[in-house]
Amino acid sequence: MVLAHLNLLRKIVGILGNFIALCLFLSPTPTFVRIVKKKSVEEYSPIPYLATLINCLVWVLYGLPAVHPDSMLVVTINSTGIVIEIVFLTIFFVYCGRQKQRLVISAVLAAETAFIAILAVLVFTLQHTTDKRTMSVGIVCCVFNVMMYASPLSVMKMVIKTKSVEFMPFWLSVAGFLNASIWTIYAVMPFDPFMAIPNGIGCLFGLAQLILYGAYYRSTKKIMAEREKQPSYIGLSTAVAHIEPEKIENFNQQINSV
Repeated sequence: MVLAHLNLLRKIVGILGNFIALCLFLSPTPTFVRIVKKKSVEEYSPIPYLATLINCLVWVLYGLPAVHPDSMLVVTINSTGIVIEIVFLTIFFVYCGRQKQRLVISAVLAAETAFIAILAVLVFTLQHTTDKRTMSVGIVCCVFNVMMYASPLSVMKMVIKTKSVEFMPFWLSVAGFLNASIWTIYAVMPFDPFMAIPNGIGCLFGLAQLILYGAYYRSTKKIMAEREKQPSYIGLSTAVAHIEPEKIENFNQQINSV
């Protein structure tokens, strides 16, 4: 009876995790709507979407019944993530005006496909139990998942230097924290170290972002208000593409000293 209730609770948490992760995967949609309207990728980078794609690919492999049984909810959400990232990357490829960047995207996609194919062949031919396959693929999943959660570190460093959360979207930070939290809970019913460890680390990174947001929210309002008063104010979208962090930091320090 207890086991049945635990399995039901695990499924509910997994379904909730699917919904939150879907929201996280779809969060860049406004960016791609803008790209399509402007017919240009401007200063945006394809790296986050390439990183998310490889992360989804390894988790789909991990969730297969022949690798880690009873993980179908892991497969469903990451399969959906693969489709979403392919759509995003296709749009990026079409509206990318630089041939060099298109070659880079093609090369990375080819490398990711080859990596997953080689990993799958090695796992299914050299290892004949789900325990061994779970360990091999799980370690790879841990590495890529931690890398994905650690990707905002550069933005967090910029927030600390500039004392401004202007370029760290609040709701994206909230979604990342909730996503890591819900999958950490899922990973302890029963305990799965390969899901619990990276998502536990993701919780810490997400919490750190929210703490930074709370610490610098007021100073950000002050900085943005003062910047709008400047005759040379050029708007947020242009500032994101062209203002160097060091210049923002110097400007913010001048305002904070007032």
